[in-house]
Amino acid sequence: MRIALGVEYDGRPYCGWQSQAVGLTVQDTLQFALSQIAAEPISVIAAGRTDTGVHALEQVVHFDTESVRPLTAWVRGVNALLPDSIAVRWAHPVPDEFHARFSAHGRSYCYLLINRPVRSAIHAGKTGWFHAPLDISLMREAAQCLLGEHDFSAFRAAECQAKSPVKCMSNLDIYQDGEMLVFSLSANAFLHHMVRNLVGCLVYVGKGKYPPQWLAGVLAGRERRLAAPTFAPDGLYLRRIQYDAKWGLPQIQESGFRIEHG
Repeated sequence: MRIALGVEYDGRPYCGWQSQAVGLTVQDTLQFALSQIAAEPISVIAAGRTDTGVHALEQVVHFDTESVRPLTAWVRGVNALLPDSIAVRWAHPVPDEFHARFSAHGRSYCYLLINRPVRSAIHAGKTGWFHAPLDISLMREAAQCLLGEHDFSAFRAAECQAKSPVKCMSNLDIYQDGEMLVFSLSANAFLHHMVRNLVGCLVYVGKGKYPPQWLAGVLAGRERRLAAPTFAPDGLYLRRIQYDAKWGLPQIQESGFRIEHG
């Protein structure tokens, strides 16, 4: 039997999603709890990896098991064994051909940024921070060049393992809610550090270091050295994974932050 899960987590205590020999990871922690419920070793496959300190509103994973359990066991039962920083939001049986990563056709991220002269104590570890005023209109203008299909090599980490740097960006919006700036991005897939590198470049434009047209030149240059430094992971959230309706996966309401217009 194959089961899909929607998982929410606070990335601060973990060395990222991916299981590793040294360091606590979200994958290892989740697999341990699932194995306890299944009474057999469980290995999960995720829609995508997240780095150290990056959060998820809805990571999607799947696993195979011989154990027959009610769906509530995969949610409430597993949650009872998980730390407060990880929660299974839903469980759903899926056909064997479903794959959390390869069946996905889109990913959405958001980056939350506090824009004020002093750092936030309340939002520490949950948002990025920039001290100087940022011009949202300039950032929005710059972001337009990123929409559509492009080679995003300039925003790709050196250790990125993606086969191709060509991705299709379907949405990149920036708006303000009080002192919080929200960067909302959707694409068919993202490169390693791509969102954080894009945010760094948009902040450069917003603070007036470069004009909006500079970002188009960085994109066209396809060289990482042309772009801004990688922004902090604190404000980055894997927001949603898009799948075809045929899989019947639950649709959840996002909570915790306002990340839509309204």
